[in-house]
Amino acid sequence: MGLIKKAHLILVLLATLTISYVQCQEVVSWEPDFRFTWNDFKGDVPITSGAAATTASGITYRFSTYYENDELKVDYNVYAYFYPTKSWYKPKLCNEVTLLHEQLHFDITELYARKMRKQLAETKFTKNIKEEIKKIYKATIRQLNDFQNKYDSETNYSRNLPVQERWVKEIEAALTK
Repeated sequence: MGLIKKAHLILVLLATLTISYVQCQEVVSWEPDFRFTWNDFKGDVPITSGAAATTASGITYRFSTYYENDELKVDYNVYAYFYPTKSWYKPKLCNEVTLLHEQLHFDITELYARKMRKQLAETKFTKNIKEEIKKIYKATIRQLNDFQNKYDSETNYSRNLPVQERWVKEIEAALTK
């Protein structure tokens, strides 16, 4: 398994957790002013990992339905979370550029949480709502994973500084829209 796949395996696994599991562990919700420090990375470093750091983040959702004037309505929440105890770093290999790179992984997760919220808002659901939302969620997670892999590949895990800076600007601009 390649480094890209290993680095994001945790992301995919965590992204598919249910909200009840999320409530049992330490989590940090995405907030516009929240910025990582290395103290946020509390997980154990896997001995076999070649990566310098891993940001474990994911998207969770919950929803409920109700009828209003004989029309099915949906109330939903979509969250981008960071999991400190599943995130780790190797101090000898990391610097502030690495930390910013990891922050962008969490910011990208928030962008995809927003995409999911938008898609849910635009969808006309049927009585099969549970499966319809699950399908939207799974598609969002696949797209998120692909985008995270593209980010790591293009930036060479933060080592390509001009490309890393371009990504920083693009993600920051997308978050302010």
